[in-house]
Amino acid sequence: MQSSAHTVAVFGAYGHTGRFVVARLRERGFVPLLTGRDSARLKELAHETGLEFRTASVDDPGALDHALAGAAAVVNTAGPFATTAAPVIEAALRAGIPYVDVAAEIEANADTFAHFGDRARAAGAVIVPAMAFYGGLGDLLATAAMGDWTSADEAHIAYGLSGWHPTAGTRAAGVVSRQRRDGQRVRFANGRLEYRHDDPPVLEWPFPAPLGPRPVVGEFSMADIVTVPSHLSIPEVRTYMTVEAAREVVAPDTPTPAPADELGRSEQTFLVEVVVRSGGAERRAVARGRDIYAFTAPLVVEAVDRLLTGRTRATGVVSAGEVFDAPDFLRALSADLTVELES
Repeated sequence: MQSSAHTVAVFGAYGHTGRFVVARLRERGFVPLLTGRDSARLKELAHETGLEFRTASVDDPGALDHALAGAAAVVNTAGPFATTAAPVIEAALRAGIPYVDVAAEIEANADTFAHFGDRARAAGAVIVPAMAFYGGLGDLLATAAMGDWTSADEAHIAYGLSGWHPTAGTRAAGVVSRQRRDGQRVRFANGRLEYRHDDPPVLEWPFPAPLGPRPVVGEFSMADIVTVPSHLSIPEVRTYMTVEAAREVVAPDTPTPAPADELGRSEQTFLVEVVVRSGGAERRAVARGRDIYAFTAPLVVEAVDRLLTGRTRATGVVSAGEVFDAPDFLRALSADLTVELES
């Protein structure tokens, strides 16, 4: 394959989120290059789409180099990212192309910032972890809500999901995260990640209409507690999850997402409210949309488009809110997301 600014490698292209990413890339005029570890599933997807595929294992650097040859960027949708992120990032650095992933694993994202920040900056490379519903969207909303503030006392990100039917990838990532935490939970407080043995609080969050007040699990930590403080001076970043969704995602008998429209999206809806506070002042952002997995695709593909057209603000390992113009990025998602900013 000839190198092309329109060719984007998708590692894990056959997965639930990967398929949404492939479809959105094609819709935006890109040529997805199907890559991943499972040759049979790659062949099946290639047969369905007519796209080229290349099999590569994360423990085979040569195969990864071949998989990315000719690509202008790579999107990693294959978890657990504790296993896949570092090898695919290394391959992207060798190829000299941007790397984007959809990791929701807090420790994997923290590792990416810690292990690759200096190298990526020195190379002038761009690595964007957690460019997904968890991690990316909350960071964009928090950055937009901050406006001209250079710091804040606290940020709160509340997830109002109508339900959460996890994919196999979500369950696998959860297993890895629990193993790494050795039974502890994690939050971001006092300017750092803190690991605790106590139960998280349950409280009521006053979501705006039509959702209204709902019981939530406080400190139900998601990737936002890595992305937001990576570039915003906020010592307390808390995330919250509606109790029903928190129960569903851990219940062993919750089914996987079921397609409910011609795009393959489920019926799930979401409302995300972000509140940042500084002194006695408060600013907020509210976003509404459908299907957290499907929505990751427009996030990822808009990021890829901006990376490949030079609409970026930083190099190194960067979160969405740091590398992109957050309000402009959110406006670009208007076909898939309704956003309200209030000061």
